[in-house]
Amino acid sequence: MKILKDEDLTSTAMMPVAIAALERAFLAKATGLFVSPPRHHVSFPGSGDLVFTVGGILGERPLAGFRIYETFDGPEHSQIVAVWSANNAKLKGVVLGERLGQIRTGAIGGIAIRHLSAPNAKTVGVIGTGAQARTQLIAAATVREIEVAHVFSRDEKGRKAFAKEMQRALNISIKPVESASEAVADADIVLCATSSDLPVIRASQLKPGAHINTVGPKTANGHELGLDIADAADLIVTDSLAQTQTYASPFFLAGSRHEHRMQELADVVANKVPGRASPIDTTLFCSVGLAGTEVVVASAIFDALRD
Repeated sequence: MKILKDEDLTSTAMMPVAIAALERAFLAKATGLFVSPPRHHVSFPGSGDLVFTVGGILGERPLAGFRIYETFDGPEHSQIVAVWSANNAKLKGVVLGERLGQIRTGAIGGIAIRHLSAPNAKTVGVIGTGAQARTQLIAAATVREIEVAHVFSRDEKGRKAFAKEMQRALNISIKPVESASEAVADADIVLCATSSDLPVIRASQLKPGAHINTVGPKTANGHELGLDIADAADLIVTDSLAQTQTYASPFFLAGSRHEHRMQELADVVANKVPGRASPIDTTLFCSVGLAGTEVVVASAIFDALRD
């Protein structure tokens, strides 16, 4: 059994492993071989929640496991992911920390980019400079031949540091810019990973044919993208329709004409639902974090480190 911590996981090295594993997981979901019940919250009034997700894959090499994370106040947060081989009851390992979740979310975004963005996409606009923005950009560079990225956040020092760090990590041109609109103006792929409860970009700022990943807030009480972007989107996709229906606050598209337009990413991956139909289509991916995917990624990382 392995026990891994954040310092054992390098996002750039592990991203191809995670994307390959999740490609298989989404195909399994499309064929009914993925177990992914909605997440479960246990509240501790005055402190926060413990949130449980359980899931895995059926078939020849079945996996099962869980993740627990917390929403308590404090400067540091952590998670626990445990993975079993479901055919022999062997505990493969445990992962402690936040980086696995960041890699997992980035990898899901990468699969959305692979199946929804233009195949010749070369430019990226990044809004936000936190951990999720980093792994989304790493994933984009893993699945597309990215040449340049423009990044914006309200913290000038932070966006300059992000650009310097990620240019060194990915060996592509990354430029800090002065506004969100400048970041997305020429972007084939737009990555929104902010904590903003108000829209940070508008549909009119996007180029024709852009693909957008939204990772930040997506509730009726606050959302980083406006409904105008959903209005402009020719295709709206999420990794879990079931989880969009279990938000404590309603999902930001709930009750709108777009609620029933959303498609499952798994169905796009499996070619059950058409993806991008035209070079000028606008596509939108709403990342909600499909339960069970962290188990699949952890298992693949255990195998990769063993080899």
